[in-house]
Amino acid sequence: MDKNEPTIESTYLYRGKVLNLRKDKVRLPNGKISEREIVEHSGAVAIVPVTDEGNIILVKQYRKPVEKETIELPAGKLNKNEDPEDCAQRELQEETGFSGKLAYKFSYYSTPGFSNEILHMFIARDLKVSPLQCDEDEFVEKLEVSPHEAMHMIVKGEIMDAKTIIGILAFLQEGHKK
Repeated sequence: MDKNEPTIESTYLYRGKVLNLRKDKVRLPNGKISEREIVEHSGAVAIVPVTDEGNIILVKQYRKPVEKETIELPAGKLNKNEDPEDCAQRELQEETGFSGKLAYKFSYYSTPGFSNEILHMFIARDLKVSPLQCDEDEFVEKLEVSPHEAMHMIVKGEIMDAKTIIGILAFLQEGHKK
């Protein structure tokens, strides 16, 4: 059975700086009609910055949607037609003050049930001081933690951000190569 859902009609409900929201009328595989609310997003990158000592640099920042500070990997939204590696280098510099040698790991959909957002994961090594000005609406604090501490923070619920958990686990899976 064909499991595609052909779009019959598509209407934009909101167009914004970070995302668009549209409602699609679709035909289900059984022939019935249904609606899907879809968040369109340009995509993003996340970076696991690894120091020469094998530690991970994280950032702490306030996130309005969850009304609290979160601990995350440096990350950011892709600009239109921006290469993910260029975006990763820019975000690494803006949020940590370092540049580094980037290694692409993988890409994944953050929430494919309602969004087309794709995230590209990188690991950065050979970090060099190379600050860029943070975006004017970003206020971040850097943290340097061991891989063991990072895993402990996940287990204790101090790190609850999915991209950060995925990135840390990917780094740990490769055996914390320096």
